[in-house]
Amino acid sequence: MGMRFTDRAEAGGLLAAALPQFRGRAGTVVLGLARGGVPVAAAAADALRLPFGALPVGKLGVPGHEETAFGALAWSPGKVVRVLNQPLVVRLLELGIPQSSLDRVEHDGRVELERRAELYPGTRDELRGRTVILADDGLATGASMRAAIEAVRRAGAARIVVAVPVAALDAQTSLEPFAEAVVSLFIPGGFRSVGSYYRAFGQVSDDDVVRLLRAR
Repeated sequence: MGMRFTDRAEAGGLLAAALPQFRGRAGTVVLGLARGGVPVAAAAADALRLPFGALPVGKLGVPGHEETAFGALAWSPGKVVRVLNQPLVVRLLELGIPQSSLDRVEHDGRVELERRAELYPGTRDELRGRTVILADDGLATGASMRAAIEAVRRAGAARIVVAVPVAALDAQTSLEPFAEAVVSLFIPGGFRSVGSYYRAFGQVSDDDVVRLLRAR
């Protein structure tokens, strides 16, 4: 099975140990991709003595095959950023999936993202000129992280560092052109699912996210 993390909090602490250059650095913030990345970000930020927040993100799943993403959405203060896998979208249309079905998935995703942005404290915090460490519990396809990078870039972040406990090699490689650094503690051969590298990988709820954000 290779490396396994006890839970997201332990993984966040280990991430912090890999990022000592950011400990206490002024103008730096850790953002967890909500929801699963928030406990990782909270633990990392605590160890690094940095502020942290949550960045709402959501995959756009193919109708009938929701585990496959044709794109992703991320919250940038005041707007929703969309990143599409355009070759996959073209292929889906060729296979007969109507554009209206893809539009409905995106509409529902935007509504959910805006709901969470209203619910989570701090989603309108100023990012302009700051170094942003984007933390998640892992990278499978990298779709949500790609949208997150675009969202914080549009919000004016000066430098973006992606930090995750575990990543698929393809996902890691695909993100490297878009961030100043991509840090993954573990890149296993034969990547399975993010959750398979954790001993405890329960669902993170909105209540969990709000609780962690209010304690920051």
